[in-house]
Amino acid sequence: MLRLIATSLCLRCQRATALPLHRRPCATLTSTENQQTVDALYDLSVDVQKVRKLKGWVLHQSPAYTKEVADLLKDMGASVSIIARILAVHPEAVLCNPEQMRAQRELWMSVCPKEKELVGIIENFPASFFTSSSHHNNQRNNIAYFQSLNLNKRIISKLMASAPQGFSQPVERNELMVHTLQQAYQDLGGEEANMKIWLQKLLSQNPFVLLKAPEVLRQNLLFLRDKGFSTAALLRLLSKLKGFVTELNPDSMRRTLAYSQDTMGCSEEELRDIILNCPAVLYYPDIILAERFKGLLSAGISMSQIKETPTVLELTTQIVNYRIQRLRVHGYDARTGSLEVLNGTKKDFEMSYGKLKLGRERPMFNPVAPLKGDD
Repeated sequence: MLRLIATSLCLRCQRATALPLHRRPCATLTSTENQQTVDALYDLSVDVQKVRKLKGWVLHQSPAYTKEVADLLKDMGASVSIIARILAVHPEAVLCNPEQMRAQRELWMSVCPKEKELVGIIENFPASFFTSSSHHNNQRNNIAYFQSLNLNKRIISKLMASAPQGFSQPVERNELMVHTLQQAYQDLGGEEANMKIWLQKLLSQNPFVLLKAPEVLRQNLLFLRDKGFSTAALLRLLSKLKGFVTELNPDSMRRTLAYSQDTMGCSEEELRDIILNCPAVLYYPDIILAERFKGLLSAGISMSQIKETPTVLELTTQIVNYRIQRLRVHGYDARTGSLEVLNGTKKDFEMSYGKLKLGRERPMFNPVAPLKGDD
C-alpha cells in the first residue's frame, strides 16, 4: 500500500505549485522572448530547449532575475550543475524578485538552518521555495503554529517542501485539522504522552492530510465503527493508515470490503482481522484487488495462504511472479510454504532471499562427528 501511496504522493508533489508566476502583476508578457533571460540561462548551462518546450511562457516575461537567482543559490552552496537543473525544471524561479527570494531564504532557514540541506530541498521541490510573496504571512504563521506543537524542524521543513499548499493556506485551517486528528486519537484511547510522536508520523507519512476537510476523517471513522471495529482496533487502524485515512471515503470502502469478503469467503470478523494486518484491503479499489487475487491464484497460491498473509496483496502481480521464480531456483516453493518471504520492499526481499539462500547452502554441522586435528 505504501508503495502506491508514495507514488501517488510524488506525482502530487510534482504538480503542487504555488500561484503561477506568469499571472503575477509584477511580470509583463511580451510577444518575443526576453533575450537577456535566454542568454543568462545559456550562460548557466541550462537546457533552454527543454524550457522552451515545457514552459516557454517564462522566456516571454519581463522583468526576470536569472543572475540574481543563480547568485542566491550559489551563495547557499549550490553547484553549477545543480543550479542548471533547478532552472531547467522550474524556470519560473527567475521571475521572483531578489527581495522576495531573500525573504524566502530567511523563512526557510528558520526550520532548515543548514544551507546544504536547504539546497537539497530546493533541488527536489523548487516550486515550494520559489513561491508567491502573497503567501509569506501564512507561511510564517503556520511555521509558528507547528513549532508551538513541538514538532521538530525536520518534520516542518518536510511538510513545507512536499505540501506547500498547506503552509500557504490560513493557519486556522491547519489548526482545525490538527485538532480533529488529536481529538480522534484521544477519543480512541490514545495516550497523551505518545500523541506528539503519533502526530509527527502521521503528518510525515501524508502531509496532504492538512488539505483535507476534518469532516472526511469523522465520516470514515464512523463508517469503520459501524462495520464493527472496536475502539482499540480503530486506533490501531488509524495508526497504520496514518494520514491516508483521509484519502478514503465510505462508498469506496463499502465496495472494496464487499468484494474482498466475497472473494476470500470470510466472515466479517475475519475480514476485520485481515484489514488490521493489511490496510491495503481498504485502500485499493476492487479492480486492483481483483488483478492481485487473480495473479496469486494463477501462480498456485491458495486463498487460505492469502488470508494468512494478506500483506502479499500489496505487491503487484509482476513482483510476486518474479520473487516466486527466484525463490524456486533455490528450492523454496511458495505454494506450500509461508508467503512472508515474498513480502516487503525490494531491500526487505533481498535480505530474506539472502538468508534463505545462505541457509540452504550452508553445510549442516554434526556435533557427533570427530574433529580433524593435526596428526
